[in-house]
Amino acid sequence: MTVRFGLLGAGRIGKVHAQAVGSNTQGRLVAVADTFEKAAKEISAAYGAEVRTIEAMERASDIDAVVICTPTDTHADLIERFARAGKAIFCEKPIDLDVKRVEKCLAVVDKTRAALMVGFNRRFDPHFAAVRKAIDEGAIGAVEMVTITSRDPGAPPLDYVARSGGIFRDMTIHDFDMARFLLGEELVAVSAHASVLVDKKIGEAGDFDSASVILETATGKQCVISNSRRATYGYDQRIEVHGSKGMIAAENQRPVSIELANEKGYTRPPLHDFFMTRYIDAYANEIVAFIAAVTAGTKTSPSGQDGLAALKLADAALKSVKQRKAIRLDTAAERNLGPMS
Repeated sequence: MTVRFGLLGAGRIGKVHAQAVGSNTQGRLVAVADTFEKAAKEISAAYGAEVRTIEAMERASDIDAVVICTPTDTHADLIERFARAGKAIFCEKPIDLDVKRVEKCLAVVDKTRAALMVGFNRRFDPHFAAVRKAIDEGAIGAVEMVTITSRDPGAPPLDYVARSGGIFRDMTIHDFDMARFLLGEELVAVSAHASVLVDKKIGEAGDFDSASVILETATGKQCVISNSRRATYGYDQRIEVHGSKGMIAAENQRPVSIELANEKGYTRPPLHDFFMTRYIDAYANEIVAFIAAVTAGTKTSPSGQDGLAALKLADAALKSVKQRKAIRLDTAAERNLGPMS
């Protein structure tokens, strides 16, 4: 079965997903929609797709699934529209910046029994996925502590900062999902510290550019997250998991993995410059997983509930910063997380 896709949004991340769909033999990009017609036409020409309106995609019988890459404030509405239209939905994170709006949206998804997958692509990075596989196989025993380092090479434009929802909902949210993915348990406490060290204008816009977070599960497992909007040496993406029998780590990746030794010492090539190249395999792999779930009629993962859980952690982190104390979370729905499906 070939899954026929409609792409909503032809910007930077839309191009990434167009490539992921276009390179998959089980997927076909049928249509593209964007308010900027030029951007939509560029993708349609590259992948043999049509430029259509969102309304036309809703009614289309030749579209099985949509990929939502539009601005965040449109995600929840579009998910509801296409859930009611009977389409499978892949949506970039977050579903919305407001927890209650996300909960309302997920109620529609449940009622319509729509397939919804949220784009936490790092679960599908081959290196991070290999770490989780080793954990599942018992290679390091019981997980005790996780360390996540995630630093951007530079700060985003100020107009983006203003509409992003803040560093915790925009940037750290990926790390919150990765913490849940690696720890295998829900988090019950969040302690966060944040400051403005990179660009004072980010602070003037009401956000932070440097953050540290400590997360804890009910059984005492811990995760430490380090974020910065500035890494002069490249896109810094590392994880380490310490367990009762050992440790496993995924180091930074480079476009070329070589090491040169001469009279000047040891040198290695620079890191990837940003997420478009660092996570290109992850973006392809998550579309593979989405297509597999849609084709087999099985549960999608990461789910809408995963997106909601990460957003709640982001809200708790911001609350922790403002109140200068650890924030306890509701543990009523605590559950163990299985391996990535």
